[in-house]
Amino acid sequence: MPIMEFSAEQVANLINGVIKGNPQERVSYISKIEDGKPGTITFLGDERYQEYLKNTKASIVIISKDLLPKDISNLPTIIVVDNAYSAFNKLLTIYNEMKVKKQGIENPVFISSSSVLSKNVYVGAFAYISNHVKIGNHTKIYPHVFIGDNVSIGDNCYLGPGVKIYDDCVIGNNCSIHAGTIIGGDGFGFQPTSEGYEKVPQLGNVVIEDNVEIGSNCTIDRATIGSTIIKKGVKLDNLIQVAHNVVIGEHTVIAAQAGIAGSSKLGKWSMIGGQVGVSGHLNIGNKVIVQAQSGITNNVEDNQRLFGSPAIQYLKYQKSYIYFKKLPEIVNRLEKLEKGKK
Repeated sequence: MPIMEFSAEQVANLINGVIKGNPQERVSYISKIEDGKPGTITFLGDERYQEYLKNTKASIVIISKDLLPKDISNLPTIIVVDNAYSAFNKLLTIYNEMKVKKQGIENPVFISSSSVLSKNVYVGAFAYISNHVKIGNHTKIYPHVFIGDNVSIGDNCYLGPGVKIYDDCVIGNNCSIHAGTIIGGDGFGFQPTSEGYEKVPQLGNVVIEDNVEIGSNCTIDRATIGSTIIKKGVKLDNLIQVAHNVVIGEHTVIAAQAGIAGSSKLGKWSMIGGQVGVSGHLNIGNKVIVQAQSGITNNVEDNQRLFGSPAIQYLKYQKSYIYFKKLPEIVNRLEKLEKGKK
């Protein structure tokens, strides 16, 4: 992964670190510590990887101060920081900002004359921007993106290749939506009749607040009436289904292949594991943790940790599972006891 060439001194200034070694040591690439090569920079933030430090060929290593060895005489140039993970993440962020500098409008594209693009916007080839769209400063729209009528997109957003934003949706500032995701498709609304299912028009929209990241191939359905709302700071993994009129609270994170059924509300700072299913019209509290592959069928109070399908309290599930594994043995003992009584 190439970066612009930096010296150890420049890197230390960027991440507020202290150099142990040659301040003029230069690097042009980033590497994992176990795969380090000359000319690369890496980091050590976990004692489980400490064994790789003595043999790494990387030119510069960022190290958390509590993992710094007493003897560093045979090591590459070191930059000591309070937290190597945070420091390295900052370095990656700086690299990413330098890498993603696309600007201008490629051809062919369609941009309605009624739409407004602010400064330093990038629009990739084959994008389609419909009527009365507003796009904020420094937002990047990659090839094959479709943006429907009356959509508003804030500053510093990223829409990956093939993203589709349907009519009337609102996206805040600093949002990233990765390839193939669809925002604002129709919710799954049908009314049973004597002749089959009749479609209920989906007239609402989707509102995505600031600092939200949505992975690839997610689907977030528009509300029947009102808004499906993804609140600020939410992080969604790939392949997630969010149904109509759902509200996901601030800073909640949801792992891949989870599904949230219509009109359910998730609280703030919750963590939803992969392949979790949440039934419709439920209220899930704040700071709730749901383990992978669980099924939520009832309302959940704040600060709960759940597991199972249907989900129960995590510790109860663990105890129950121990007994479940022993079920044949337990049944056999019960049968013997019953025979003994006869």
